[in-house]
Amino acid sequence: MTTSIKGKRVAFLATDGVEEVEYTEPRKAVENAGGQAELISIKDGEIQAVNHMDKAGTYPVDKLVKDADVEQYDALVLPGGVANPDFLRMDAEAVRFVRDFFTAGKPVAAICHGPWTLVEAGVVDGRTLTSWPSLRTDLANAGATWVDEQVYVDGKLVTSRKPDDLPAFCDRLLEQIGS
Repeated sequence: MTTSIKGKRVAFLATDGVEEVEYTEPRKAVENAGGQAELISIKDGEIQAVNHMDKAGTYPVDKLVKDADVEQYDALVLPGGVANPDFLRMDAEAVRFVRDFFTAGKPVAAICHGPWTLVEAGVVDGRTLTSWPSLRTDLANAGATWVDEQVYVDGKLVTSRKPDDLPAFCDRLLEQIGS
């Protein structure tokens, strides 16, 4: 059964170094379910995706994060890739944008290294989530409980470990947006 999210707007926060499939597959799931996806970034123009460490496709940015308003969106997706969340967590506007989704009580989904930005935003303390295994210590140091599961839902936060988890990740993302 496919969840319909017709009319819902979903922000995808990413920059150079985003893991391509962790951006394209959730975006496709949102659009196939009737939602509108927008790529929000810390840079204008287009971003360079990667397939692990190799360059992949480029994607046009819809809006700069400094100009994005959480009230315009129903949910946020944080794709992984090693460089992408590292760049995002060093940008004050990106960190504010992420934190504002939690303050507003809206669904947030992060996969692989995506939770690094959640750590910087100070929103993981007391939560249970999963990620790429190398983030386990960072998440624990920020007050989170880390679990090694394909997908984990804690309130309105959906997290997954890696590209192999994308089917379950996309299903839970759509459920959260549609609820």
